[in-house]
This record gives sequence, C-alpha cells and structure tokens, in this order.
Amino acid sequence: MRALPRPWTALGLRGRLMAIGVFGLSVGLALGGVVLLGVLGFVLQRSVDGEAFRTADAVALLAAEDALPDPLPVAGGQVRVQVVDGQGRVRAASIDADRLVPMVRPERLEPHQRQRLSVSGERAGLAGPVRVVTVPAGTAADPLTVLVAKSMADVRHSTRAVGAILLVSFPLLVAVLAAVAWRVVGATLRPVESLRRGAEEITGRGGPDRLPVPASHDEVHRLAVTLNGMLDRLESARRRQRAFLADAAHELRSPVTNIRTELEVSRRLGERTDWAAVTENLLADTERLGRLVNDLLLLARLDESDADPEGIGGADRSAGGVGPVELGELLATVAARYPSPPVRVQPPEGPLWTVGHPDELHRILTNLVENAVRHARTRVVLAAEPGGEYHLVTVTDDGPGVPLADRDRVFDRFTRLDDARARDAGGAGLGLSIVRELVRRAGGSVGLADADGPGLRVWLRLPVLPADAP
Repeated sequence: MRALPRPWTALGLRGRLMAIGVFGLSVGLALGGVVLLGVLGFVLQRSVDGEAFRTADAVALLAAEDALPDPLPVAGGQVRVQVVDGQGRVRAASIDADRLVPMVRPERLEPHQRQRLSVSGERAGLAGPVRVVTVPAGTAADPLTVLVAKSMADVRHSTRAVGAILLVSFPLLVAVLAAVAWRVVGATLRPVESLRRGAEEITGRGGPDRLPVPASHDEVHRLAVTLNGMLDRLESARRRQRAFLADAAHELRSPVTNIRTELEVSRRLGERTDWAAVTENLLADTERLGRLVNDLLLLARLDESDADPEGIGGADRSAGGVGPVELGELLATVAARYPSPPVRVQPPEGPLWTVGHPDELHRILTNLVENAVRHARTRVVLAAEPGGEYHLVTVTDDGPGVPLADRDRVFDRFTRLDDARARDAGGAGLGLSIVRELVRRAGGSVGLADADGPGLRVWLRLPVLPADAP
C-alpha cells in the first residue's frame, strides 16, 4: 500500500478532514453552479421561444385570413417579424424589420415545419445573438412562412449576472461553512484529545487510572468505555502477574533456603554430619523444587498457548498427538501408582472413550489423586460413568473436605486452605490450577461437591469421543 505524502500526514486528522470537506464542498458547489446556469439558460431560452411562437401564430392567423396589415404589429422593441413566400421574398414585415432581406436564408427554412434557429444580430437588426422561430402559414397555392426574431441579450445578461453572483457568493459560503466545520470538527475531536492526554498521563505515571468518558453516548463514548475496560483488565492482569511472581519467588525460595540450611549445618558439624539423612533431605527438597519448576513451566506454556493458539503452544500440543483415550484404562493406570492409602477404582460397565491429549488427561487425574491421597483418611475412590455428551469422572476421598465458600478459590494459583500445613506435605497450591487449565483445554469442566459421606468429591466432565472419530 502506497504511503501518504508527508505534507498530507502533517496536517493532522482535523486538517485532513477539513481539506477533504472543503474540497468536496467546493466541487459540489461548482458542479451545482454549472448545472444551475445551464438550467437557467435553458428555461429562459424556452421562454423566449414560447413568446416568439405565440407572436408567430397570431401573424399566421392573419395570413390565413389574408388580412396582413402593413406594417405588422409587434409588442416591444426587441422583436422583428417578417412574412416570406416560397421564393424568399418578404411579403410583410414589422416596422423595424428589413423589407428586402429575410432574417433567415431561404435554404435554412424547412417548408411546413415549425423551427427554432439562431442567427447573428446584424442580420435581424438586433443586439447580441438572436433567436428566430418559424411558423408555416398561407395556403397550399401560396405558401408563406412567418419569421419572428427575439434578441437573447436579456437572457445572456441574466445568466451572466447569476454567474457573477455565484462566483462571489460561493467562495464566501465555502469560507463560512469551513469555519463552522472547523469548530464542529474540533468539538468532535476534543474528547479524542482528552483520551489521548489521559492515556499519556497514565503511561507517565505507570499506575492504574481511567480515561475520561464523554457525556455524549456516541462512538467516542463507546471507545472510552472499551478502553477503560481494557485498562481494568490490564491492571487485573498486572495484579495477578505480581501476585504470581511473588508467590513463585516465595515457593522457590523455600526449598533453596532449606538446601542452603542443610549444607551450612553439615559444614559446621563436619565429621559428625549424618550424610545419609542430609542426602535424603536434600533429595526431597530437590524433588520438590523440580516439581514446582515443572508446574510453573507448564502453567507458562498453557498461558502462552492461550495467548497464541496458532503459535508455539498449539504446535507443541498437536505434536504430542490428540486422540482417543479410554477412561477405565486411564483410571486403572493412575490408581496403580498409589498403594497407600488404598486407591480403589470402580470400573465402568463398558469402555468409555474420550478425546484429548493422553499426557494431559493423565496429569489431570494424577494431580487429583495426589490431592485426594494427601487429605484422605482411609480411602480414595475413582469412578467413571457415561453422561450424554460428556463422560463423568469422579475422585472421592473421605478427608475433611473443602468449605463451600472456598470451592472456587482452591482452583486459583498458589491457593492453600491450610496455612499451618507443612509445605512439603501440602504442595505449592498449583495442582488444581493445572487441572482447571488442562480440563478447559480438553473441552470439559471441573468442580467440587460433597461426598456421600464425610469427604470431598471432585467431578470432571470430559467430552465423549465422536462416533465418526477413528
């Protein structure tokens, strides 16, 4: 696309709108003036022709009755009348008309036809261009033609006067309208300038604020409302990001601090250090640190794929293969990893197929089972059953459960309801957040409910594999 000329862009939006408006108005007025002058000239000419024809018809009636007076009577000094025969001889004429030379050459006359002709003023003895009309008269034996000439000087004078008025009034009209439009455009763009200044102030301060919303409910008002909504979302995202970074730094600092403390104590104790216990503690902290880093990386990849579904995230997801997964087999595979407390599977009556990423579905159930095992007293039960367009998967434990008011909050990142719980046992509070993100990507939903007895039931709704899928 060709770039606009630099002087044009330097005008600014207000100047460009004015230039386009004034140019369009000038062209429109010029075309209107030309059309007006053309119509005015045509109407005046038709009026002259009409008066001339009325005079010619009256003379033709006198010729038909063989009662032509001499000279022929006419009204006004700018009219000439002649009656000529077939040989071009003047039979009768008005007092000011030539009695020897006809106003129209004989070869231009069409017998038995009414004509409109233009001749020079010298030939008719009138000033300026002359309009001549012809009307057939007389009898078949003695055909005559009535010629009536009228001067077009008044018509030309009228059109010139109107043209002069237009040439003077149109520029003044354009100037007045341009001044009014300049004020109107300025008033219209003033809210936009207010939005710009508000955005500049917000950018300069770097803090949360809102843009001024104009009182008029127009496009600028809707733009301001939309931009304020965007600023609110950006501020909310900044707060979540700051909280996420603070929580991530705190969680990462805890195992690093534990590792450092273990090493410093071991160095002080020297030969009295129980290296087997130190190694075990360091390994536990390292494993916890690795799990936390992996969870953070997974959440970062999920956020990236949501922001750019066609980019890297989408490519990584499709590269792993999305295909059919049998839920009964998946539940058995996950339950086999947790012998104590006993994790029991209620196998479905038949195969239940869903579609999704196998590793992501395995991660979903693993996180839910780990959470249930952490809080269960005696048992954890996994079950799956058909439910129309979605299969229902439940993970039930007999632990203390989650209060109703906190069942939405537990899916937020770094949320732990028991703050007094040891961090090694309680986790970092990312498991259920990962579950919610992965279930959403799989096209399903997740929620918490009360178990039949004491405890908590986590339910998943996963889409049924389409019948035409391979």
